[in-house]
Amino acid sequence: MGGGILGAAVARRLQLTDERAAVTLLEKEPELARHQTGRNSGVVHAGLYYPPGSLKARLCRRGAGLLRDFCAEHALAYVECGKVLVALDGEEERRLDAIEQRARANGVPGIRRLDRDALAALEPHVRGVGGLHSPSTAVVDYPAVTRTLAGHVQMAGGVVRTGTEVVGLAERAGEWVVTRTDGAAVAREPFDLVVLCAGLHSDRVARLAGDGPDPRIVPFRGEYYLLAPGRQGLVNGLVYPVPDPRYPFLGVHLTPRVDGEVMVGPNAVLALAREGYDWRTVSGTDLLEAIGAPGFRRFARRHWRIAAREVVGSLSTARFVAAARRYVPELRVADVVPGPAGNRAQALDPDGSLVDDFRISRIGRLVAVRNAPSPAATSALAIAELVVEQAMAQGA
Repeated sequence: MGGGILGAAVARRLQLTDERAAVTLLEKEPELARHQTGRNSGVVHAGLYYPPGSLKARLCRRGAGLLRDFCAEHALAYVECGKVLVALDGEEERRLDAIEQRARANGVPGIRRLDRDALAALEPHVRGVGGLHSPSTAVVDYPAVTRTLAGHVQMAGGVVRTGTEVVGLAERAGEWVVTRTDGAAVAREPFDLVVLCAGLHSDRVARLAGDGPDPRIVPFRGEYYLLAPGRQGLVNGLVYPVPDPRYPFLGVHLTPRVDGEVMVGPNAVLALAREGYDWRTVSGTDLLEAIGAPGFRRFARRHWRIAAREVVGSLSTARFVAAARRYVPELRVADVVPGPAGNRAQALDPDGSLVDDFRISRIGRLVAVRNAPSPAATSALAIAELVVEQAMAQGA
């Protein structure tokens, strides 16, 4: 269940693991990859930040390799434009030491430190005292990858049902009965195994199956601008800030896409609806559920200052651009045009901490992906391997 890249990858992996399997992929939208998969920056992460041994570290490295091979096999764009983390002062340079150690422990290839001159040679319009370069970081078209995976599901005899929403899950006699709506029609169908990859609604759908309420999904909207025509040459590859451990999100960066556009962003503001991509789209149910969660209230008390700053950046193009100009001093408000926005399905624990790693739960022959933020798209093919391996170990 779920027609993003992860759901499509799991469906295809089930077929590759057991050719007898009759696989059905359900997606409530009229087409695949409408939400997180289709609204991110397209980055294939190399695995710089993640604690060695974590699921993110292992599955990101494995997933990036699988994704590169998949794109090559199916003639899909995979552009290794590289990524540089830019240090603006000595403190940020010192923080790069720990990131470099993690990257090397995770087996990220080609990592190298840059001094001021090497940074200027790599990115002439970028200013900083140094940096960390990851030449293997790439960009892809994730919706195209998703459609290709789903096409393989269909070619192998599977069923892809769009416009179909799951509204009920019940375990009966060793099977899961899925209640779904297709327009006005309601249908119930039994399955030996159910895998939930519901993204922004992963907590709600897991609760339908009887899983616990936590972690809760709180949607954070990330807004982007695009560099205006003629200004895409301000960067050659991805330009990122050095993460600040005091703050929960990374901050504005610059990201080339496979179509030649360059994205500037994202910020991170509380979305007023799980599928709301601007300030005008409000769901009272979604908003009350988010701010009513004990974990969110604790999170908000800790980070209200950064939250206020992010809201100001959302409402002011000048403030948004100023954040990016710290790295590209030539950048001006006239150099950007409004771009897309996407919502991050971020899971919060009751203590107010962001769930950092991937989290997967199981109820018999049902597997629920409860938290899969970035780098989930990068890791999707590897996450699918893990999910199917765990499901098969249960005898499903």
